[in-house]
Amino acid sequence: MSETAQSPTTAEAKRLRVDIFSDIACPWCFIGKRRFESGLDASGLAQEVDVYWHAYQLDPTLPEHYEGSELDYLSQAKGMDPAQVQSMLQHVTAQAAEEGLSYDFANLVVANSFTALRVLEHAKQHGRGNQMKEALLSAHFEKGLDTGNVATLLQLAAEVGLDSQELGAALQAGRYTDEVNADINQARQIGVTGVPFFVLDGKYGISGAQPAEVFANALTQVHSETVGTN
Repeated sequence: MSETAQSPTTAEAKRLRVDIFSDIACPWCFIGKRRFESGLDASGLAQEVDVYWHAYQLDPTLPEHYEGSELDYLSQAKGMDPAQVQSMLQHVTAQAAEEGLSYDFANLVVANSFTALRVLEHAKQHGRGNQMKEALLSAHFEKGLDTGNVATLLQLAAEVGLDSQELGAALQAGRYTDEVNADINQARQIGVTGVPFFVLDGKYGISGAQPAEVFANALTQVHSETVGTN
């Protein structure tokens, strides 16, 4: 699997493109990332697929700093019953564990994801998108880090090999805001209402963190119908 932030060139036209819309504050997006990766490995097409990460925000109204736990946020801000929320968090934690992920909702820091998505855009443009996506998701769901805090984001960026000073200056200058908004608008235009959402070859959509075999079968079929026939 290779990654690029730009449109495919003519030389890459026979490769299979996968666009993934997701939010780093979405628990199913991390699970979906793992299941997609497992499905891609199982398909045997990992060297023939280009993945493009796209920004999406489940809740753009979140303040930069939310005082409260994930349970507080979902039960109060979303009007959900606390017992229902707790059951839901336990379920998603169990699903994550099956993919080798260690979710820690008790220590999760609820934060607006927009700045983190700008960091991801920077990473994409410097060839570190997949690594940055992984780091942001893990920081948010497994490590209890504040992914709305710029200093934390710069540290994570440095850990995946990015120049934190360059990134810090870019964030301060307001860079990558237009790109993130463009992704969100694109998602709206194609009818995305929830994430993760996967688009294969620009026309086949897969919604949600489907089982790995669903991704494997879809990749194999779309590859055969498009790339394999050229």
